[in-house]
Formats: sequence, C-alpha cells, structure tokens
Amino acid sequence: MSRVSHRGQVPPFHVMEVMKAAARRQVSHGDVIGLHVGQPSTGAPRAARDAAVAAIGNQVLGYTEAVGDLALREAICEHYAADDDLDVHPGQVVLTTGSSGGFTALFLAAFEAGDEVVVTRPGYPAYRNTLQALGCRVVDLDCGPETAYQPTVAMLDALPTPPAGLILASPANPTGTVVPADELAAIARWCEEHDVLLVSDEIYHGISYAGAQPTTAWSTSRAAAVVGSFSKYFSMTGWRLGWMLLPDHLLRPIELLLGNLNLCPPAVSQAAALGALTAEAQAELRSHVERYAHNRDLVLQRLPEIGVHDQVPPSGAFYAWCEIAHLTQDSVAWCTQVMEHTGVALTPGVDFAPSRPGGDPALDGSHFVRISYAGSAAEVTEGLDRLAAYVAGGRS
Repeated sequence: MSRVSHRGQVPPFHVMEVMKAAARRQVSHGDVIGLHVGQPSTGAPRAARDAAVAAIGNQVLGYTEAVGDLALREAICEHYAADDDLDVHPGQVVLTTGSSGGFTALFLAAFEAGDEVVVTRPGYPAYRNTLQALGCRVVDLDCGPETAYQPTVAMLDALPTPPAGLILASPANPTGTVVPADELAAIARWCEEHDVLLVSDEIYHGISYAGAQPTTAWSTSRAAAVVGSFSKYFSMTGWRLGWMLLPDHLLRPIELLLGNLNLCPPAVSQAAALGALTAEAQAELRSHVERYAHNRDLVLQRLPEIGVHDQVPPSGAFYAWCEIAHLTQDSVAWCTQVMEHTGVALTPGVDFAPSRPGGDPALDGSHFVRISYAGSAAEVTEGLDRLAAYVAGGRS
C-alpha cells in the first residue's frame, strides 16, 4: 500500500510549475523571456565568490554550529548596526538553510497544530502552504490597494480573537509594497500587547525605491521574529542561506530543531556570505538596485499597453502586481497561453491570492499576474514588447 500523509497534500507553488514549463519551452523553442521567477539575474558578488573559492581551497568546510558560524553572525550584527542603527548580539542571530528553512523551524517552534496564524492576501504562498502542512489554521487577511496591500492595526483590531501569529512582509511579495515605519511600529506593539508572535519577513531589505525606507520590526519590538536572507539583495538565491533574529524564548528550541532538521547551514555559503557583507560587495550590489529601479519605471510606464492602469507602484523588491480582469478570469490559463504564444513566462496570481469563500472577490488571484523585473533591461523590454503585441492581437 502506498502511503501519503495529509501534510503532503499542499497546493502547488505555481511559480515552480511555471519554472518547469519555461525550462521545457526553452529546450523546444529557445525563446523564453522570464518575467516569472523572483530571483536576480546576476550572480553572487565577486567578493562572495572569491571568499567561497578561498574557503574551498583552504578549509575543510565541515559542519558548523547548528545556528551557524560565529564570524558570520557577528558580521550580520555589524550589518544591522550600519544599516539600521540597531544593536544586535550574535547570540540572537540564527543562520538557516535559506529563509525557507528558517520559516519551517520557526513555525515548528512557535505554533501548535490548530493554532491560528494570520497571513495577508495577497501574500507569499509558501507561508500558507507550510503552515497548512504543519497543521496550523491559516487566517487570510484581505489587504487591498487602499492600504497598498499591507495590513494595519485597524484590521488586526477587527479580528474576532488575537491569533497565535501574524506574518508580515515588507517589502512584500508579490506587490513590492512597504509598510510605513510608523504603521510597522504600531503593528509590532499591537502584537506584543496581545501575545501574538509577529513574524517579520524582511528578505527584500536593501531593495527599495522612490524614497521608501523599509524598517525592521526589531527597531520597535524584540518580541518579534525577524527573517532575513542572502538571496535577494545579495543576489545569492541558489546558495541557500538566510538568518533570523529571535526573541530569547525561541533561541534554544530553534537551535535544537535546526540541529535535527539540517545539522547546519551550508558551510561554503556561509564563507561566501562573509564576502557579500564587505564594502567591496556593497558597491556591486547597489548597482543591481539601480537596475531594478530602472526596470520598475519601465514596467510602470508600459503596463497601460496591456490595459493595466490602476497600479499601486511597488516601492521595494522587484515585482509588479497587475490586475488583468479585463483580459481573463483565469490567470493560470492565461499565463499558460501567453507562454505558448510568446515565450514570456509570468506567474499567475492564484499563487498569492487564492479564491476563498467570503474573501474579497476584487483580490481574487484569478484576475492578477505577478511580473518580476529582476532581469536585464533588455529582457524586460523584450518581454513587454511581446506581451503588448499579444494583447493587441486580441489573444486575451
């Protein structure tokens, strides 16, 4: 008899399905323009690659502590001191196998099966799917354009009872919007006062535009759990390295979980990350953000060509969240058709805002797509050219 647990029956992460389809299309046609995947088109900074090469040549690269190498945790503390004027102790930093590994360990340590955890709609699907696999009750909080798709204290006050946790991302995936500093501080205080664990996803920190300045929840509350990553700003997605800042009561439980689940984060990635935190690397990484800013302006300028007019401009990350109800009522089918006819890969909005009874129909992901502009300006331009031609040809 074949056995599959209920925990394994989670919905697909559709962007991963799009990646598979794009890979097949690239083999068969060689014409894919990727506006789907949320990763930089550039590799790790030179200083990170040099540090990795040196470590491979000169170090054993065996296991590190379960919570990661002390030197890297100290460097992360220095990073917070420089960027956020924040005093963090290395003992409060835990390195993880990507931010994804951090979220899993954090959810296991903080929430019991059956606990209610609030996530935003639209929001990153892996929060919902991982929590579901762990037996938690996911509560969707509808966040519309009037609040830039971000939660507010008023929304939290309207909940029937305080949940066990709230997951907030700023800058957010898929919208690229940022929670204003005063609102984030108010949310952090609300969570602390109501004994709600605030999980602050800050993996896109470093990528912001138009004067937006994302702030860390730890500037207000050390009761929050902060999740960071070397994937996005640091351009190291495949190196699979993230970190968390944790309140004291979660440090030991998460250390024990990580020691059993992963043993430790990848040693070579930790060596590379030390290079990524150097001043030399920062100059290179800031140039990437300049490219994202150029691509953002390009996307916003050209979205009206496919009939997208009422756009909440992204102020961070590298995504545009686009309503396409005038083109389709089925974003999965539409993205499939676009790929078949143009070679342009897009992410359907159902990943981020699944249909649900009682949910705001205006936020239904069947009417949205996410466009990633993390690639080169030439790729973004070509992708938009093909999309505009496709829509103009009446193939919507």
